[in-house]
Amino acid sequence: MAHQFDLVVIGTGTAATVTATRCRAAGWRVAVIDHRPFGGTCALRGCDPKKMLVAAAEVMDGLDRMADIDVIEGHASIDWAALQRFKRSFTDPVPANRERMYRKQGIATFHGKARLAGPNQVEIGNETLAAKHIVIAAGAEPARLPIDGAEHLMPSDAFLELEALPQRLVLIGGGFIGFEFAHVAARAGAEVVILNRGPRPLKHFDPDLVAALVKRSEALGIRVLCGHEAKAVTRQDHGYVVHAAGPDGNITLAADQVVHSGGRVPTLADLDLTTGKIEHENMRIRRSEHLQSVSNPAVYVAGDAGAPPLPLTPIAAI
Repeated sequence: MAHQFDLVVIGTGTAATVTATRCRAAGWRVAVIDHRPFGGTCALRGCDPKKMLVAAAEVMDGLDRMADIDVIEGHASIDWAALQRFKRSFTDPVPANRERMYRKQGIATFHGKARLAGPNQVEIGNETLAAKHIVIAAGAEPARLPIDGAEHLMPSDAFLELEALPQRLVLIGGGFIGFEFAHVAARAGAEVVILNRGPRPLKHFDPDLVAALVKRSEALGIRVLCGHEAKAVTRQDHGYVVHAAGPDGNITLAADQVVHSGGRVPTLADLDLTTGKIEHENMRIRRSEHLQSVSNPAVYVAGDAGAPPLPLTPIAAI
């Protein structure tokens, strides 16, 4: 027999939490589902842990600038293992705290992969939840890159969890994820290469600012290779080799780790949107201006699943 709810929310990130708690405060029967630790991208796999790593890189940048004008003497370095311990002191408590908060408010919690079993039903394993309304706020995941050996790529989530920093890093994708990771890694002592398929990185940003960023990145020793498309990644005895096509021909790059920094897409593939009568195209759910599915009025979309390019946590929290 199906569990009955007024609202079932798929996901436990910022958009999901705001939706679930506000509807519960209005007296609705609410359930949340997540197959990953409760907390979502920002708290566990994005903004917050990244800020901890970036903070250390910013300190190193400040020290270098002060050393250039003879204000600081000596040398400092980042202890990567200590930095990760510091980061985990913030991120590790999140899942249990988030679930505790849900339950304290009377929100039912379910762990596992959600699948739509009909216009108003969601399945998690052997359990079925029936709901008047469903909100899809399942977050995002790395986009699938059409390159041979893509299984060797480290997702951006995993970079934030590295116990030890590899000496040689190749980042496939010159977006803001790639540049942030590149600067953190370079400041911590790694040799870093960014492969960008287009003629310039960060194409949605101001060209003059991007040019200044590239110049500063190269001054730190980061190689920024524009117009280079990764074609394959092969595993070797002592690391990996990236095969790429560039304007002057094919090149190979040796690396201890190859990181996928080529963008993220909404986590929708396993939801079975067709069974849920939810129209979608190009990895996006078709929705109205009120974030409602155009084909299934019981379903709403929040967070990454319904956002335009450059989704932001502050927008999801409104």
